Amino acid sequence: MARASVVVGHDVDVDVVVIGAGQAGLSTAYHLRRLGVDFVVLDGASRPGGAWTERPPTLTMAKVHGVFDLPGATMSPSSPSAPASDVVGQHYAEYERRFELPVLRPVPVLAVRSAGERLDVSTPAGTWLARAVVNATGTWTRPYWPSYPGASSFAGRQLHSASYRGPSPFTGRRVVVVGGGNSATHILSELGDVAAEVTWVTRRPPEFRDGEFTEDVGRSVIAEVDARVRAGLPPRSVVSVTGLAYTTVVREALAKGVLNRRPMFTVIRPDGVVFADGTVIAADDIIWATGFRPALGHLAPLGLREPGGGIRMDGTRVVADPRVHLVGYGPSASTVGANRAGRAAARELRRFLGEPSLLASAS
Repeated sequence: MARASVVVGHDVDVDVVVIGAGQAGLSTAYHLRRLGVDFVVLDGASRPGGAWTERPPTLTMAKVHGVFDLPGATMSPSSPSAPASDVVGQHYAEYERRFELPVLRPVPVLAVRSAGERLDVSTPAGTWLARAVVNATGTWTRPYWPSYPGASSFAGRQLHSASYRGPSPFTGRRVVVVGGGNSATHILSELGDVAAEVTWVTRRPPEFRDGEFTEDVGRSVIAEVDARVRAGLPPRSVVSVTGLAYTTVVREALAKGVLNRRPMFTVIRPDGVVFADGTVIAADDIIWATGFRPALGHLAPLGLREPGGGIRMDGTRVVADPRVHLVGYGPSASTVGANRAGRAAARELRRFLGEPSLLASAS
């Protein structure tokens, strides 16, 4: 079995450190394991499941539009009413056990620095000296809050969708939901049952997509996002490319009449929001379903960012430092893309490191 020997509190030599144990990290670990590469997975979370463990309990399996199987395993059938956070968390935990993946948690990575030919991966539990690093930290820990005039004066409650736990706290209240993605439509579909008034605002008119999300559609989306990261630009969100599909959640929200979009307000005042035409809408709460940014702060010492603000990529490999791969970033920031990127990164790393002397028997 390809498994790193860990001595907490000491420097540990290993060929590859995978940072993060969500779908992208586990996919990479699976393929590294099969290729016989010496690696360890460091996960900052306290339990398996990646970002899924943070989803609200009201997001049930019936409402989920994008849970895909991890490589080498199929998710067992579950009740449509079961919270996705529980189901996916249990699936990931079993996956780690089944394939004997060397996941250590909670071990948050504080910084990655160049140390000669090695990369110094610093954590509260000690330091790993790696020949290569695969970063699979996703975006969940970096919710994006846009800045609008008057936001600090708002007398009501403001929260990001990452902190949304269900509709009950908003019963009888006037709520403004900001954002045009799947999180926004999920929240709107639930608020339609309990809120006194719901207002949906987005920067751009939402685009609703008919038809199935086919493999051809997926390839075109990946190509568009890939072009940006190859140019060193920040990646766009997947929904900004694909549009909103008519999922169960979207259809529920439409039926409840809460998808009546308004353009963005210009100013926030203590009792509500003001639009460009002078219209004022009173609000008790503002929910910012405005997405996330890649969690890459621990890679800052490596100086990977381009003048355009992004990290220039060639596939999963960072152009500025071939020892670093990003999975779950840019074109692989989706459930399908993460699986493909994990396999691609593992194969390229085996070539980069040289053929292992002994392949894992599981391969």
